[in-house]
Amino acid sequence: MAAKIIDGKILSEKVEAELKQRVDAMLAKGQKPGLCVILVGDDPASHLYVGNKEKACLRLGLRSETIRLPADATQEELEDAVRKANADPDIHGLLVQLPLPRHLNGAHALSLILPEKDADGIHDNNLGKLMRGEPGAIACTPRGALYMLKAAGVHIAGKHAVVVGRSNIVGKPMSMLLLHEHATVTICHSKTATLGEIPRQADILVAAIGQPRFITADMVKDGAAVIDVGMTRVDGKFCGDVDFGPVSEKAGYITPVPGGVGKMTIAMLMSNTIEAAERAFAAK
Repeated sequence: MAAKIIDGKILSEKVEAELKQRVDAMLAKGQKPGLCVILVGDDPASHLYVGNKEKACLRLGLRSETIRLPADATQEELEDAVRKANADPDIHGLLVQLPLPRHLNGAHALSLILPEKDADGIHDNNLGKLMRGEPGAIACTPRGALYMLKAAGVHIAGKHAVVVGRSNIVGKPMSMLLLHEHATVTICHSKTATLGEIPRQADILVAAIGQPRFITADMVKDGAAVIDVGMTRVDGKFCGDVDFGPVSEKAGYITPVPGGVGKMTIAMLMSNTIEAAERAFAAK
């Protein structure tokens, strides 16, 4: 039996419809949420992603600002851009688009973002809150992936969840979110000796390693919920970390690429920004 497709396009439209009502309520009071993205260099994927963020802001009625820096921008120029956005009262959500050129210290630049403006949910303060189970901005992609699991009716508590990938942006926060939902969580990575075997034990499998079609059907348990975070351009087309065709014949639920988690990542970025704006306006 073919897996049920968890459609990110449909779910993101639902989220945006709910967010639009909240933005309209703020606009009626003369309050306008603002998102600023700092983009360095000419990475095509980054430019595409930033363009999608700008379109989402336009749909929802948010102020959108993109600070574009050349690929040879200095660390000082990057950090000055972060400080400028921090100081702007019209900006409520701020993110530095990753990846950055190798000569830049991304970790230090990210640490300068005010935690309350951390639209990506990856500031040290917010990651620490996630670890402790406290309220705070949550990394957009894991937050979107969890939303998709819940929307599909996947039961998480007591299940074995396997996350393939240990990045600070996806793998680690995804693991924490699943743990807070009372799953038993295993994290796999490139040094995992039994990487071909452990995913087969998963009731919930999250692939986030950036290796196209790495997860094959023989690595997936019958009826598992498979969340594909990867997106790599292969022969002019985007594909995920999961070998979609064969795996979809074995899994119970699966997210497509494109049209899956990527759509939800943008929706959750908007949500983080709007929540930050609501807190900022309430504090005035």
